[in-house]
Amino acid sequence: METTTGKNTILKGGEFLIRESSWEDTFIPEQITEEQMMFRNTAKDFVRNEIDPAMDKLEAQEEGLLVKKLNIAGELGLLGVAIPEQYGGSGADFTTTAFVGEMLAGGHGFSVSMGAHTGIGTLPILYYGTEEQRQKYLPKLATGELKAAYCLTEPGSGSDALGAKTKAELTADGKHYVVNGQKMWITNAGIADIFVVFTQVDGNKFTAFILERTMEGLSVGAEEKKMGIKTSSTRQVFFNNVKVPVENLLGEIGKGHKIAFQILNVGRFKLGNGVLGGCKRAVEETVKYANERQQFKTPIAQFGAIKHKLGEMGIKLWTAESAAWRICDLINKKEHELSTEGKSLTEVLTGGAEEYAIECAIIKVLGSEVLDFIIDECLQTFGGYGYSEEYPMARAYRDARINRIFEGTNEINRLLSVDALLKKAMKGQLDLMGPGMAIQKELMSVPDFSTPDADDVFGVEKRALKNAKKAAILVIGGAVQKLMMGLEKEQEIIMHGADMLIDIYTMESAMLRAEKLVNLHGLEASQLYVDMTKSFFFDAMDRININGKQALAAFATGDELRIMAMGLKRFTKYEMINTKNIRRAVADKMIAENGYPFWN
Repeated sequence: METTTGKNTILKGGEFLIRESSWEDTFIPEQITEEQMMFRNTAKDFVRNEIDPAMDKLEAQEEGLLVKKLNIAGELGLLGVAIPEQYGGSGADFTTTAFVGEMLAGGHGFSVSMGAHTGIGTLPILYYGTEEQRQKYLPKLATGELKAAYCLTEPGSGSDALGAKTKAELTADGKHYVVNGQKMWITNAGIADIFVVFTQVDGNKFTAFILERTMEGLSVGAEEKKMGIKTSSTRQVFFNNVKVPVENLLGEIGKGHKIAFQILNVGRFKLGNGVLGGCKRAVEETVKYANERQQFKTPIAQFGAIKHKLGEMGIKLWTAESAAWRICDLINKKEHELSTEGKSLTEVLTGGAEEYAIECAIIKVLGSEVLDFIIDECLQTFGGYGYSEEYPMARAYRDARINRIFEGTNEINRLLSVDALLKKAMKGQLDLMGPGMAIQKELMSVPDFSTPDADDVFGVEKRALKNAKKAAILVIGGAVQKLMMGLEKEQEIIMHGADMLIDIYTMESAMLRAEKLVNLHGLEASQLYVDMTKSFFFDAMDRININGKQALAAFATGDELRIMAMGLKRFTKYEMINTKNIRRAVADKMIAENGYPFWN
């Protein structure tokens, strides 16, 4: 496999599966700039000073309080971070906005309202609006004078977004579209001034419009009674002969799917990255509790079972954020590349997430499932107190669960990641055929018994990673070759393949981050990061093997199955690692520093 080093080596979307990367080309969060840290700290202080003290009142939806807090965020410049300066924002790059989003995610349900406003509510206008629309709406969205909502889901169309029934019909004089229909689960519906609404024009032309709350015929239902994220406003929105000026058409007739899918790509990354900020807050609170809580006259943090939990939480969080910031940097670099090529604002702002749609789906699944794992383990560490609403974990537990449903369910995102990978291959944008043929040839040859470079701290891991990629190509390629177009009906196989991709991307990202830290600070100072990476590899290689076996057994039989299973076993071997000691070392550092000490 080719290794990326030096110039013009930025991975294209999905290329991580067939190319190697170098630590020199990998961004890690420790590289944060002074300006980015300033934005990040502003967001962190806002949550701690404005949201935390008011959380109970926000959850009770005290009249006007959510709007008040959003206005304060606007005054601090937090609503306009991603909006260009000419439209009243800060014009910060993609990475800076991600640092802000990570900190805001610690604000429980409030972060959902804020994310809906700054993300899916505002970005469609920024990305696809006309100059007149941008000038009219963006400055007020940046300050919070206007609040935004995104109306896609309907009672009969969730994952099947293009099956929406809301319709828009052009009036005889050609000056307005008349919108009729309803949307549901609309975040910010109770406070929004601006609604980005997806409709069907002429029956089957999926199209977006900008609607305003003051338009006659637009109304909202009662607040939904939700399990979690109670701080946010969630209502149905109804359209009864709403007359919308033709000037409020967003994008082009029949091209609404481009807007919906691009915004979801960005939203998937932001969710997957942002929830890691929520993970950190939960881990911090849990470590502090474990240090203070005593049983049998001993802090529970000193018990092996609790250290196992803390250590595993630390490893999962550190590896997931390694993947998230690597993806963030790739998107940021792609946007910069498109900008230097003189592309339009729309092409620049949508090009990054579009290129890395596979990786955005990966981090959405990874981040949301790491969050669920961590919150569950945090609650368990609190014991009976964790189940009490008087302590922080009950709220965190309720709020976390929605993230596996938001921005496309995790099942949809798993299917999407493999589907996008195969489409790139079919279009000739990604060479899976060459590596696939090489793997088939390798299976018929004598195994490689050479030993990894003993001088390379990650010699074993680099070989394991290369083989894990072969395993994924073997399984996914074999399924395509055997089932062809019938694969789309075998969702279980596709999801096994997706889980292999998720582990591979995370393994590589963690290794690159640790390798960079070793090169920057030396092995002794970075040994724990090296060990965390090895611990993750140990478990991930087993998961890749299991997912591979499940998939192979679902489509192959006889000699074909025997040969492919033999190859899978060869490609998923990894040395024995004492993960107990690694988890204990990770936990001991967390306990000693009373929080999450690896990047905070």
